[in-house]
Amino acid sequence: MDLDTDVLIIGAGMSGLGLAVQLIRKQNHHSITLIEKTHDVGGTWLANSYPGCGCDVASHFYSYSFALNPSWSQKYSMRGEIQAYFRSVAEQYGIVSKIRFRTVVERAAWEPQSATWRVEVRDLETGKSETRRCRVLVSAVGSLSVPQACEIPGAETFRGKLFHTAQWDHSFDWKDKEVVVVGNGCSATQAVPIVRQTARRVTQFARQAHFLSERENPTYSEAFKWVMRWVPGAMRVYRFWLYADMEKDFAGFDIESGEKVRRGLKEENEKYVKRMAPERYWDVLIPKHEIGCKRKVLDTGYLECLWHDNMELVPDDPIEEIVEDGVRTKSGRIVKADAIIRATGFATSKLLFPMEIIGENGVSLHDHWEKNFDGSPQAYLGTCVPNFPNFFICMGPNTVTGHLSVIYTVECQINFIISLIAPVLASIKPSKSLVPASILPWSHPDSVTVRSEAATRDSSWMQSKLKKLVWASGCTSWALDPKTKLNIAM
Repeated sequence: MDLDTDVLIIGAGMSGLGLAVQLIRKQNHHSITLIEKTHDVGGTWLANSYPGCGCDVASHFYSYSFALNPSWSQKYSMRGEIQAYFRSVAEQYGIVSKIRFRTVVERAAWEPQSATWRVEVRDLETGKSETRRCRVLVSAVGSLSVPQACEIPGAETFRGKLFHTAQWDHSFDWKDKEVVVVGNGCSATQAVPIVRQTARRVTQFARQAHFLSERENPTYSEAFKWVMRWVPGAMRVYRFWLYADMEKDFAGFDIESGEKVRRGLKEENEKYVKRMAPERYWDVLIPKHEIGCKRKVLDTGYLECLWHDNMELVPDDPIEEIVEDGVRTKSGRIVKADAIIRATGFATSKLLFPMEIIGENGVSLHDHWEKNFDGSPQAYLGTCVPNFPNFFICMGPNTVTGHLSVIYTVECQINFIISLIAPVLASIKPSKSLVPASILPWSHPDSVTVRSEAATRDSSWMQSKLKKLVWASGCTSWALDPKTKLNIAM
């Protein structure tokens, strides 16, 4: 059966671009199509355009190993520079012409007779739907692609601006405005200091404390950039040093042997908060849970901004309801607002949502997880799922850690995927061949999948290891149990 493309990749963010480039570089394979719902590449770095948006991993490490960039302007780059980097990589390898922008995958079904995936895609501009057939299907949608829905009662009555940080409303001018911010994670701590500078007042509602640490962000000199560009191996050595500096924290994630490391990190963070923030907020800002339960937040001027008169952090009077001109708290207080900004994270527990992926025997991916793992996504090495041939997940279950560069993790997955699909791609013969592929001496398998027993064994091994890490120590987070109802009041 004729194919529309050999490999169809869902998403043109960091994962999708990386896989497409490596298929070209390592396999010289060009029959690739990427389906991207937005108008450009970059994924989360295109979607998140809130003020102050930047990365908490040093750029020389938060970049592809096969596309090192000696020209980063500073250690922790801002969103615009990162998105431009991904665009340049896409252009360098001719990936842009392979992307269908403003298009989404709605459903994909495996057809065993032809050993192909039948993929239903829809053009978001025209509304037209069509079917694409491919041999290999890869989800590269990432885990930060679907913002948490607003579940605070009364949202529909609000007369001002109401938006998520990942859907920033650039028509809103916050100068001399009353602004309410819900949440206190990474995006909030980056945006709040900038909004506060010209807003009349910013009132922030916090649910949980995060470990905030100092972020030194030096600007790279021209001499440093010259060394990175021209001295053989210099960029590789610097990249490895950045990796080693971040990796050493992982030793503290072991519940038993890592206690000393965690204690040192906790004391360091506590001293920093007490040095930088007003004393009235210390109890709010210093977490009670073990360090490592949630990703550490690098301070980008957030703690300092808490000293200003037009900034208020509210930790113990949660929002009960959104009203026409602001929010009403549990105590009955009305906080006026021209805008409510939700920095409430993403629906990370809804992996691949809202796509429908149908594997062998007509079973959907979500039903497979619901039946076998009580709704918790599981995959062999975070990448392959039994009974879903030629289907792979980038940034799949249990792949992304809370302390390293996600690009490093995804590149490991990409290498794994390419090694698996190389013989499958080699099996694709011209449709007009007069000799059946099955009898050719160099024939290859037309599909690859993981055995159920291997996936179960891998999942059991992973769960046994996780029980020994800090995440099993009693971390209080809805993410640990997707079925736990969120405290929407924040």
